[in-house]
Amino acid sequence: MARLYHGHTNIQKAEINYLKAINEFLTTDEQILAAGAYLDLGALYNMIPDYAKSLAVNQKAVGIYLKSNSKEELGSCYVNISEIYQDLEQHKKALEYLRMALNLFNLKGEVSRGAAVVYMGIGLAYFHASPTELMSMDILPDQNLKVALENLNKALKIAEAARVEQDLIAIIKMNLGSVYERLGAKDLALKSFLTSISINKNSVDKRIYAESLQALGNFYNNQKKYKDAIKLLTEALNISNTNSFLDIERDANLQLSQAHSGLKNYDESLTYYKQYVVVKDKIFNAEKEREITRRQMELDFAVREKDYQLKQQITDAVLQRQVLFARQQHQKLILRQQQLDLSDKEKMLQRLKFLQNQKNSENERKIQSNDFERSKLISQFEAVKREKQISKQEQQIKYDEKLKIFLFAAIGLVLCTSGFIYYNQRKTTRLNKIINKQKLELEQLSRVKDRIFSVVSHDMRTPVNSLIAFIELLENGNLDQAKFNRYAGLLKNSLTYTSSMMENLLNWAASQMQGFNPYLERLNIYNVIEEVIGSLKGTADFKRITINNNISKSFDCKADINMFSLVLRNLISNAIKFTPENGLVTLTAEISNDCLQVKVIDKGIGMTIEQMNHINKSEYQGAGLSTPGTNKEKGTGLGLLLCRTFLALMDSKLTVSSEKNMGSTFTLWLKKC
Repeated sequence: MARLYHGHTNIQKAEINYLKAINEFLTTDEQILAAGAYLDLGALYNMIPDYAKSLAVNQKAVGIYLKSNSKEELGSCYVNISEIYQDLEQHKKALEYLRMALNLFNLKGEVSRGAAVVYMGIGLAYFHASPTELMSMDILPDQNLKVALENLNKALKIAEAARVEQDLIAIIKMNLGSVYERLGAKDLALKSFLTSISINKNSVDKRIYAESLQALGNFYNNQKKYKDAIKLLTEALNISNTNSFLDIERDANLQLSQAHSGLKNYDESLTYYKQYVVVKDKIFNAEKEREITRRQMELDFAVREKDYQLKQQITDAVLQRQVLFARQQHQKLILRQQQLDLSDKEKMLQRLKFLQNQKNSENERKIQSNDFERSKLISQFEAVKREKQISKQEQQIKYDEKLKIFLFAAIGLVLCTSGFIYYNQRKTTRLNKIINKQKLELEQLSRVKDRIFSVVSHDMRTPVNSLIAFIELLENGNLDQAKFNRYAGLLKNSLTYTSSMMENLLNWAASQMQGFNPYLERLNIYNVIEEVIGSLKGTADFKRITINNNISKSFDCKADINMFSLVLRNLISNAIKFTPENGLVTLTAEISNDCLQVKVIDKGIGMTIEQMNHINKSEYQGAGLSTPGTNKEKGTGLGLLLCRTFLALMDSKLTVSSEKNMGSTFTLWLKKC
């Protein structure tokens, strides 16, 4: 019952049942069973932690196991004591007890649960030790991660070979993830953390599962993947709240605060940080109650350790003999392994011979197949030869018909000549159409050029003159704060429009001079749109317009990122421009045959049929007329022209559907990867 409650981290009931079990065992003089209960109770006190009680019950277990010469169980006691030193950050002392435990476990070979636990403890001792401690442990500070990794990998190998419980493997994986992260091996760290969580998910030990979630959440925080971190840390926090894991609850609140701060959710960040302070104070108050006991425990350590060392000296000679015997057995095992290796090599050689025979058989089959093909070709050649002879005989018979053939040929020549003349006439007609189309495009380009000069001459002069006037007012110092703010806002809007106009003008001019050569690559639609939405967030917030990105994160397309971003920026900017305040702009995507359709949907003032036809026609239509927005925003009429030009360069197209006063839907037809 105690072990059941222990596994479910019900500390109080586990302690009560352990004490009852010890009392029953001692009453019936079952010393070994009592020692086992002491050992488990020590592990429970380590979990609380209450080091004084843990040391006391482990000392009782050590006394019983020394008398009964129970080596493996004695090693477990030393592991428990080493965990106390680990928690007290005395890693060198912890390492001494771990090595004593390892000597005892190795008497029966390394493939055991105890050996796996010891190697994990050794790895953690080197991982957490300070530079000063590492020097006293005969290791350079920059080598501790390498040594820690070697011991943890050895622990994992032994645990898997010994087929221990999955909880231990999960703990080793979690610690490996921490070491890999410190080494900079991010992929290996992530793989270790995910494996630990996968193993722990259905474990009854909720503490281990919460620790695994917290470790991966902290990793995601360090990688600035804050949304993933929040999901894991929230689950860890819920588990710790339910099971009263105060240390995990404290750390999870702090890490959640950091994650929300990274996402600039400062209200949530502050809430979690306040909770972190509350839990930290709660832990501090509980620690103060045990402070006197801990200080007394530190004084007791020296006395108890001398007792350990004295008893250890008594058993050293026996242990050395047993180690020598174990080494002899190990040599026999090595010899046996070499014999098995030799047998395996013989089997491998037989396998290679078998494969060689198979290869030879295959080659013979291919040779036979080639012979058959050669015979087949010879037969075909003979058949062709016979057909040629028959053809010569038929030509002799048809000799008299040559005159008729000549006449037919003459008629055919006349027909061909007529057809050639007709073809040239059609070609001339097509060329005329092309020339007329190019003439129309040149005329439209000329009109666009005139439009550009008109826009530049009028719209560029106004904001520049406004800026000059504003600077003169500043020089005279006649502006109060209210006027300053109003004029600055007006000037900002004017210059913002001018900047947008200049960007579109320059991009359009570069495209007409063949200055843009698209570099088509695989793009994630969701990420590109998120960046564009972020750049337009200020404009949308000014009109209190909500932009919803309903596009799946799994959709990819083939496009030039700069051209695609400019097209999206123009379309979303137009949607904001023609949508009333408090409106909604939605982006969706769907796959249609070999194309990916990206739609920009607004609930604005809509378009006329003439405006839609101007956009939807495939031929060149030139620039459209600029229409003021819902807040009288200006435009140049070049935005949609630039979108059509860039999409054509990327072998894509733009269509629109709209209804007056009901909104518009612009559809981008992009290449699917």
